[in-house]
Amino acid sequence: MAVATGSSSCCKLAKPCAFTTSNSSQSPFKLKKFTASPAKSTSIRCTIARDPVVPMEAKKESDPAPWQRPDVFGRFGRFGGKFVPETLMYALSELESALHKLADDRDFQEELSGILRDYVGRETPLYFAERLTEHYRRPNGGGPHIYLKREDLNHTGAHKINNAVGQALLAKRLGKTRIIAETGAGQHGVATATVCARFGLQCIVYMGAQDMERQALNVFRMRLLGAEVRAVHSGTATLKDATSEAIRDWVTNVETTHYILGSVAGPHPYPMMVRDFHAVIGKETRRQALEKWGGKPDVLIACVGGGSNAMGLFHEFVNDKDVRLIGVEAAGFGLDSGKHAATLSKGEVGVLHGALSYLLQNEDGQIIEPHSISAGLDYPGVGPEHSFLKDEGRAEYYNVTDDEALEAFKRSSRLEGIIPALETAHALAYLEKLCPTLADGTKVVVNFSGRGDKDVQTAIKYLQV
Repeated sequence: MAVATGSSSCCKLAKPCAFTTSNSSQSPFKLKKFTASPAKSTSIRCTIARDPVVPMEAKKESDPAPWQRPDVFGRFGRFGGKFVPETLMYALSELESALHKLADDRDFQEELSGILRDYVGRETPLYFAERLTEHYRRPNGGGPHIYLKREDLNHTGAHKINNAVGQALLAKRLGKTRIIAETGAGQHGVATATVCARFGLQCIVYMGAQDMERQALNVFRMRLLGAEVRAVHSGTATLKDATSEAIRDWVTNVETTHYILGSVAGPHPYPMMVRDFHAVIGKETRRQALEKWGGKPDVLIACVGGGSNAMGLFHEFVNDKDVRLIGVEAAGFGLDSGKHAATLSKGEVGVLHGALSYLLQNEDGQIIEPHSISAGLDYPGVGPEHSFLKDEGRAEYYNVTDDEALEAFKRSSRLEGIIPALETAHALAYLEKLCPTLADGTKVVVNFSGRGDKDVQTAIKYLQV
């Protein structure tokens, strides 16, 4: 399993040694020491030895204490951490300290709650999808009951605004006046541009040139809101490359700039912070389920790219072992084609964008470019907490192809009158495989993470309607 460093590889690795990073702690696995001639210019590739790792201790049924997610070093078991330049360590420490303080800051929490209610439009409905439920009804009249958590009804049309509002308020408390962000599908970029307009902050959004072409509507929306959208032409000109450029900007301008990372990826405390700002999704779902049928959901489903909408829904229920957690990745043209973004299905452990997680990479530790019809799922990594939940067996991860997602895009539109984002369509598509296996009356909640206006131009190329 290779650690993807983002550099070209060359030098040979010899004896085992302890590997230390800016985590300020010993890594829980062994790496092989590299040696190189001082006369030659070299770059480094490290390969993780296949020795047993020391995972975070799983919660036993008899143990009332939940998992600590993350631990004091910002790790979820062996995943996560801070694999970053020293330049960013102070900013990350400052961010972590601010988060701990604001967790108990009544004024901050009331301001955040008020904006989520009055500006974003929370809480979002838990909607009984009557015709989708009928679609999966069996000849005997039984079948699961399908509910949609309507994050598409938020201001800006997706779940992304929850995190953007929280981080913008945090940036103001830290005295930062310049905001940067990355975006793939454009929804996080629009959400960031929106909150920057609301709070009077300078906004720069990095976006892959290919994504700008297929998400032209969102590019216009960001510019209309006053953001500068910077095209990224390196690599495949998609989300991974936009994230890399945003990190480079942050390293250069760290004193004045806050990076509103849009997913549960990146170095600690970002995976924890983004999850916690989105945790309102799961909290509302628990309360609404209790009101509607007097219990918990049986199954939760969400699409997974980086994984923010899924963690927002899952987090509240991780310790409820009777609730199934299902993440759905993008299989693109199919897992055997090599053109997919199914990181948890086909990836190996490595480091990308500051954290240890599963990645799509080759044997030299170089990133394998992902593919998905959905710009928001077109990413070769995944949030470290998802990697942890996969390895612990707490969450299940499956995948659906571009064609299956497009069929679900059309099915939701025609059966429920709700056009989903192509990201969301991946979660909806998995119902075709899941529903025949479920007991009658099973309560299934799908996180309807975004609306599909932005994807209509893409869908036109493939669907005959």
